[in-house]
Amino acid sequence: MAKQDKEKENVPIADEAAAAKETAAEAPASEPEESVEEKLLKQLGDLNDKLLRVAAEYDNYRKRTSKEKEELYSMSKLSVISEILPVIDNIDRALDNKSDNLDDYKKGVEMIGNQFYETLKKLGVEEFGAVGDAFDPGLHNAVMHIDDESLGANVISAVLKKGYRLGDKVVRHAMVQVAN
Repeated sequence: MAKQDKEKENVPIADEAAAAKETAAEAPASEPEESVEEKLLKQLGDLNDKLLRVAAEYDNYRKRTSKEKEELYSMSKLSVISEILPVIDNIDRALDNKSDNLDDYKKGVEMIGNQFYETLKKLGVEEFGAVGDAFDPGLHNAVMHIDDESLGANVISAVLKKGYRLGDKVVRHAMVQVAN
């Protein structure tokens, strides 16, 4: 029985020790929780500040690139117009010419046409769609079909409008007649 009494006595002592440990654990734990909470709030504030800065930087970047794009577009138009102005000057000269000689007019118009083609070449524009070329639906618009034994199948037999491209981009599809 002495053993049972000792065990009974140890039980309340063990419960008291556990309660003391819990109290000791709670007291120091509450202080670090506040500091952890403060750290988390500070970290949240820092991250929020960074987010606002990134959002502002992105907004500034978007506005700047939009402005640069508009300026680039404007400069491109200016470049093209400055290349075309000499051709317009020659058209005005031809219209002001009061000569009755049709050969002079024809020669002047041919010169203006050549000047236009040279201007297009300077700008990087290429023409395509010649008689005898193979028909390509990505480049040509077939508006007529004929049966011609002398030409192969799907070969351009006549060009109604020339096609133009700038690099890989088609500016205008060639309007053609195709032999079957």
